[in-house]
Formats: sequence, C-alpha cells, structure tokens
Amino acid sequence: MKTAMITGVTGQDGSYLAELLLSKGYRVVGLKRRTSLISTDRIDTLYSNPLFCLEYFSLHDPTTLYGLLERYEPIEFYNLAAQSHVRVSFDVPLETVDSIAMGTLRVLEAVRHVNKDIRFYQASSSEMYGDNPKVPQSEYTALMPASPYACAKVFAHNLCRNYRESYDMHISSGILFNHESPRRGETFVTRKITLAAARINLGLQDDLYLGNLSAKRDWGYAGDYVDAMHKMLQQDEPDDYVIATGETHSVQEWLEEVFSLAGLDVGKYAKTDERLFRPHEVPLLLGDPSKAKLCLDWEPKVKFKQLAKIMYEADLKIAENELKLL
Repeated sequence: MKTAMITGVTGQDGSYLAELLLSKGYRVVGLKRRTSLISTDRIDTLYSNPLFCLEYFSLHDPTTLYGLLERYEPIEFYNLAAQSHVRVSFDVPLETVDSIAMGTLRVLEAVRHVNKDIRFYQASSSEMYGDNPKVPQSEYTALMPASPYACAKVFAHNLCRNYRESYDMHISSGILFNHESPRRGETFVTRKITLAAARINLGLQDDLYLGNLSAKRDWGYAGDYVDAMHKMLQQDEPDDYVIATGETHSVQEWLEEVFSLAGLDVGKYAKTDERLFRPHEVPLLLGDPSKAKLCLDWEPKVKFKQLAKIMYEADLKIAENELKLL
C-alpha cells in the first residue's frame, strides 16, 4: 500500500490533499502541531477512514519526524505546514521565518537521512515574486520577495532545488498562486469578504473593514491545486511548476462580485482601515501555468466568478446556522 505523509494536514490545502490521496487508495499520515484548541474541523470527516492517521509533529523540533518516517515508510512527503499569513509575517517575522525556512531544512534533513528516495513536495508561493513587475510570472521570473513570509519561502524554494541537485532527491516545488475555498481561514481577505457578506445579509454583522483594495491576485480553487501537487510527484523527473489560473483580479473586484451575490451595496458596508495595510504592498501577481498544462496535463477547473459563488454559498449556510443559535 502506498503511504503519503502531509505536514499541515489540518489546513486548507492539507485537508483537500488528504481527501484526494485517500480517494486514490493511499494510506495518509497527517502531521499537525500540538495546540490547546481543537483545530481539526477540516479533517473531521476523515477519522472514520482506517487509512487515515493523525500524528503530532513540530517544524521547530524534527526529532519526532525521524521516528514517524521509519515507522510509516512513506513514498511521498508533502510539506505544507507554515505560518502562512503574509500580513501577520510582518508582526511575527521570527516565527514565520523559522517555521518556513528552517522548518523546511529540518524536514529535508530528516527525509534525506531516513530515506532520500521519498518523493518530496514543497509548497512554494507566488509571493516570492513580490515587487517584480514582469507579468505573467513563470518558473523563470526573477524572485523579488516583499515580506518576511516571501523571503522565507524563497530560502526554502532555493534550498529544495539545492537538495534536489546535491543529493539526487526527487523534490518538486509548486509555486502556487492564491488559492481559496470555503476552508480558507477567516482572516484571509477572500474568506473574510464572503463570510462578512453572508453575515451582513442576515443582520449578523454591520460593517466590513478591509485594507488595500487595489492589490491584484491570481485566484484559483484549492481543490484544483492539490491535484497539481500530486501530479508533480508522479513525474519521472522532479521540477518546479507555477500553478495558477492565468487571470488576475483586484480585491475590489472580489468584493464587488461577492456583494452582488448577496445583493448588498459595497459602499454602504465596506470600509477601509489603514491598520490592515501591509508595510510593503505587492500590487500585482499573475501566473503563467503553461508548463503545468504541458507537462502535468493540469488546468484549473474553477474560475473567479464560480469560486466567489462557491465560497459565498458555503458561508451563507454557516451564517444561517449562527442565526439559529441566537
């Protein structure tokens, strides 16, 4: 039986990836950090599956990982865990850089020493392009990171390439542009907007405060993007791939699309709060996924308007349940 190991399994991407791999007959070992709060709601439906296992693990102390790798003998390893909020990375840069940069190094060293034949996926990010005005951004576009998060991702990305070349390891990095879903954390702007629209619609919330509305991003659906992750590790040769839709839209456009679904007036409810701006803004990200299409036979299925509809309708159900509790 094929076994895959996933760090960050309780996150948006980890939960979708676990579901995908289980549907393909894998045994999935999900790794999560120990917290005092229950944070497993995204994977609650997986516990009844005998092929799913959940283990504790820390990016800051990989000693446990050596034993887990020896016990479960995975053939694939997906490194998704990190402090993933770009704005928050300015507030907690040490935590962000240690979890992403040094965390990736610790994981790579564990895999290299236990079994360097394990196929390894690294979650890289479109934020690595940062201030580079050249669009669309491809695997060959220069990296100009503009946040502690992005700087750490560049380090991890380059480290993976170095380990691939130095130790002949099958390591592929997915340079994923923004990808959203109903499982997106509520502090991320897309989800913040869809949930607020649903709550405002039902009288549960009065206003919505946002930061920079002019920032443009290439937004796709997380469920589509985890399929690309899996496809990368099925290739004979490892490589790096941009995963994106090839379309870009501003936060303002997302706000207007979602509020139109809710039948709400943007001007009446949405307000700008300077405290929510990043110290350094990235104005435009737009990916070129042509390599993924050619080599992985991968294309996004869900586009901008459909994504907004999926997320708003899911959050409307959540808001309706909240209303019933009042």
